[in-house]
Amino acid sequence: MAVVEVSDEEFEGLVGDALDQIPEELAALVDNAVVLVEAEPPEGEDLLGLYDGTPLTERDSWYTFREPDRIFIYRGPLTRMCRDREELVEEVTITVVHEIAHHFGIDDESLHEWGWG
Repeated sequence: MAVVEVSDEEFEGLVGDALDQIPEELAALVDNAVVLVEAEPPEGEDLLGLYDGTPLTERDSWYTFREPDRIFIYRGPLTRMCRDREELVEEVTITVVHEIAHHFGIDDESLHEWGWG
């Protein structure tokens, strides 16, 4: 198994680049969410990313004074699954879009139908 070697800073830059690809009008709708890069997912989990929060579609008047939703992007699994930097860039982008979509209430089934992983 090949590992794409990138520094922590380079990987965070790839995540930032992926976030920059989200259309501005859509990015402006992201509410109370933070994107975090972690080395590995929780033990026993096979994940590239994780959305931890309350999707916008499920929020109502009770949703006040909450900690931000968290979107985790896991560096280790992504660098291990990719053959080269080009594939890593693509997979990071797919993962970021996938997790942001969960923030908007879009489920895995719909994402897979649309080709987003």
